[in-house]
Amino acid sequence: MKFSVFQVSRKGGRLKNEDRMGYCYTRESALFVLADGMGGHPEGEVAAQIALQAVAALFQREARPVLKDVRAFLAAAVMAAHQQIMRYASGKAMLDTPRTTIVVAVLQQGCATWVHCGDSRLYAVRGNRLMVRTRDHSNAERPRAEGGAMPVNRNLLQTCLGSPVPPLFDLSEPLPLQQGDRLMLCSDGLWSVVEDALLVRTLGARPVADAAPELVEMALRRGGSHSDNVTLIAVEWETPDAPGSEPGVSTDSIGADVFASSIQAGLPGEEDHDELDEAAIERSIAEINEAIRRSAARKN
Repeated sequence: MKFSVFQVSRKGGRLKNEDRMGYCYTRESALFVLADGMGGHPEGEVAAQIALQAVAALFQREARPVLKDVRAFLAAAVMAAHQQIMRYASGKAMLDTPRTTIVVAVLQQGCATWVHCGDSRLYAVRGNRLMVRTRDHSNAERPRAEGGAMPVNRNLLQTCLGSPVPPLFDLSEPLPLQQGDRLMLCSDGLWSVVEDALLVRTLGARPVADAAPELVEMALRRGGSHSDNVTLIAVEWETPDAPGSEPGVSTDSIGADVFASSIQAGLPGEEDHDELDEAAIERSIAEINEAIRRSAARKN
């Protein structure tokens, strides 16, 4: 399995960054997660971090080195994240619970499968064409009958993790991948100010290491001083040994027991919630590369 990945998160015009993202992989499976902590509720950044850690912990337990049932794993991961957030809120006797949206994708056996809850999105792009994107759980994308004279808030989310009401989520069918296909997981700080056509054109035209920061800077400029947090993970699928493929993560040389992750470990609620900057990302990548090196050395 081989892929290129680039992740970036910026605070924008907000006081703090409540977005979180990361990825994990084994020899035969890769997981990508993005969560957007919800403003208007306490500790949205904690909810997002707990969600990432819960999903990553379940992946580490189940991907040995392959997930037996990807769709069942994704459903279980979303519910595990929700339950961990509720447990955290209960332990602190919070009157209002931390809440977050989430989108999770798994690459395995040449296919991508994903789940999402709320309005964090996944885009799948082939060449310059949008193959699919997730449909938000919002009044804008899933309008409901008004049932009265009061106007409906089209931006209101219909579900999320951490709400007292059990979350709703959508599971995709596996999408077979071809060389050069791109996936992007992003928060609404990106897609709310950059239209889909421009997202697709930018993501499809350049390597993900160039397209991802360009999209984020574009969103920050358009959002101006009131920009939301802007976060994305962009992935390019690369068939091993394909002519002209760019350098990326190759899992073929790592051992069956190796689990690599860019997701911060630690107990929920005790993390440093500062913005995940490029230096932090580089440290995570270095740790992953070191794990690969040690695994290769043991095999030799």
